[in-house]
Amino acid sequence: MSDASDPLSSRLVFQVPSYKRFWFARICSTISFQIVGVAVGWQIYALTHSTFALGMVGLVQFLPMLLLMLVVGHVADRFDRKKILSVCQLIEGLTMASLALCSYLGWLHTAGIYCAVFAVSVARAFESPSTQAIVPGLVEDSMVPAAIAWTSSANQTSCIVGPALGGLLYAFGAHVPYGLCAALFLSASILSAAIHSRREIPSKTPVTATSLFSGIHYIRERKNILGAISLDLFVVLLGGATALLPAYARDLLHTGPWGLGLLRLAPAVGALITSIYLAHYPIRHAAGRRMFTAVIVFGLATIAFAFSRSMILSMLILIVLGCADVVSVVVRASLVQLETPDAMRGRVSAVNSLFIGTSNQLGEFESGVTASWFGLIPSTIIGGIGSIVIALIWMKGFPDLRKLESLDRPTRGVMEEDEVAASNRK
Repeated sequence: MSDASDPLSSRLVFQVPSYKRFWFARICSTISFQIVGVAVGWQIYALTHSTFALGMVGLVQFLPMLLLMLVVGHVADRFDRKKILSVCQLIEGLTMASLALCSYLGWLHTAGIYCAVFAVSVARAFESPSTQAIVPGLVEDSMVPAAIAWTSSANQTSCIVGPALGGLLYAFGAHVPYGLCAALFLSASILSAAIHSRREIPSKTPVTATSLFSGIHYIRERKNILGAISLDLFVVLLGGATALLPAYARDLLHTGPWGLGLLRLAPAVGALITSIYLAHYPIRHAAGRRMFTAVIVFGLATIAFAFSRSMILSMLILIVLGCADVVSVVVRASLVQLETPDAMRGRVSAVNSLFIGTSNQLGEFESGVTASWFGLIPSTIIGGIGSIVIALIWMKGFPDLRKLESLDRPTRGVMEEDEVAASNRK
């Protein structure tokens, strides 16, 4: 076997056929989600001319994850994850095909769009924990950080391509981007169905209150996982400068919609560059310190962005912000997956997904509220300082996380997979 520390060996993940299929399926589904976000937003606003209606789209997307958190994690641990992915992507593809047909025939109304968004969000609620939890079952443990970095690069590439493609295709009618999304989701479903995981399908143990809440209990008992997830929650909650980009573009940088588009692309570009770098040069030493350093850089970049009055400088700062963010994401994701026994990964990933979704949604709300209270620039500076303060507090409160060296063989604590299975049967 090649040395995992060799940059070239990081590409060995693509010699694993199942990971390759998963990676391309991930690209197809993520591009589709990005296109759907653009197309639905434009169509809702065109039909209603209401910003409240746009806000309702976010609420409809968030509710399924909140309501189904305990269920979806349990499903991911009790059933074949590749089948969950395939079925969810099939549902998403059929929903998009329905939107495309109804849009083409002129039958689509606001209520119908909300129903479609809700259906896709329910499918995504089940898909997300399985997506996070399946990667360690596709490659060897030593290759997991590289695999997660390559997956992150696929996500960031999709976040760049998807919105631009959605906006371009919408000019030909709403049915065109919806039709492409249907084709991409169905392609992802076929690719996911062809995945072969090394994980054995667990026996169907009875569902109990203990097993349903075991993901929350497991995270609470594992200080490293709790620290990493909660750090991400509070930093994104406080440092959500991207939610204020429209105001910065119009009022401070004096640019139009094209400038706003460039500002939104900049963090994804930084994240993509760093993801590819980390895929070739995985973090092997001082993982904890690098994660906290990245969070501090994220906070400093947020503060610097508040003072910039140059479009080019602002984009460069946002690129740095995206670079720092993805370092933290890769360390956290690798830590959560490798420190969690396979029998628990679905439930832990479901809680992780809820934390991430909550921080993004509430972060946008927090940024808007503080901007209305203190002003645009002060609120951004407060958010950046808050991110740095949170990182310093967490470094003190979670010393083992700060001292974490390697992501290759993190300890799993006292509860190994057989103990987890035993606890689920109680």
